[in-house]
Amino acid sequence: MRALRGEKVERPPVWMMRQAGRYLPDFRKLRAEHEFFDRVQNPELACEITVMPIRQIGVDAAILFSDILVIPQAMNVEVVMVEGKGPVIPNPIRTKKQIDELVTADIAQRLDYVMKAITLTLNELNGDVPLIGFAGAPWTIFCYMIEGGGSKTFDKARQFCFAEPELAHQLLSKITDATIQYLKAKVQAGVQAIQLFDSWAGVLSPEDYKTYSLQYNKKIIGALNTSLPVIFFAKDIGFGLENLTDIGATALGLDWTIPADKARAITQNKITLQGNFDPTKLLASPKFITEEVNKMINGFGTQRYIANLGHGILPNVPVENAIAFVEAVKNYKSGVGNVG
Repeated sequence: MRALRGEKVERPPVWMMRQAGRYLPDFRKLRAEHEFFDRVQNPELACEITVMPIRQIGVDAAILFSDILVIPQAMNVEVVMVEGKGPVIPNPIRTKKQIDELVTADIAQRLDYVMKAITLTLNELNGDVPLIGFAGAPWTIFCYMIEGGGSKTFDKARQFCFAEPELAHQLLSKITDATIQYLKAKVQAGVQAIQLFDSWAGVLSPEDYKTYSLQYNKKIIGALNTSLPVIFFAKDIGFGLENLTDIGATALGLDWTIPADKARAITQNKITLQGNFDPTKLLASPKFITEEVNKMINGFGTQRYIANLGHGILPNVPVENAIAFVEAVKNYKSGVGNVG
């Protein structure tokens, strides 16, 4: 929390995106017994999964176990999780009628199980570390709702924008309104920070990103940032990082394609940065991980910085390597691992 506020810290704090997940043996046991959305919708299970990496890996923050696609579900869109394939929306949005029929009222009540999970988790954490709540950015949710599932390019989503721009903005506005209700409820439930994920930002051109994503993210952050810190993470957005400096976020998350010096130069060291460790490096040796962590922190500096991955942790990362990443940050000493 001090790093987010720009206050002096002894070392950078550290957590990992998707830290409550498939790389943990205890999580795999629960996965064998419970379907994905059963875990998400069960407050006791969501709490248990959220706390796992705090106790087992030693990270400095918890992020609530949930999914960005609870928003479409709350809007009355069916979402199923298919093993080995990921999320699937059997009836993707294609028409004005479908958009008109989407529910945007009482979103917090429809997602009450998330708020119950927050309450349980806060009690379990007992103030040891802060709890982060999150949501998907409207553009990223839009991509799934139009495409019907995951994609590398989201051609159908982009085509919809260009063929039906008015309908695209209508849908994006509805998603934005639902997300604001959802995140405000999370704030009221007690989370100490929010992260907004724009995972598919990089499929848009810089100009189209301004049109179909940036304005909606600004609206969400504007509705929240007087309440508590907001971290904004847009993947593959290096081309437009300068567009995010006035988005209103407390911190910007970075993927591994954005060098520390470039990020600091663009943001002029006026905002906390988070990231940008390549998750695949966690598949290397603990010695290599430690060296790379030192280089990363040397690049960003210890102040106004949160050590994290450049995207979510991979499911095949050994637990001891995740621990090595966290310990390397905690044991960081300035200047170690400098190149040249």
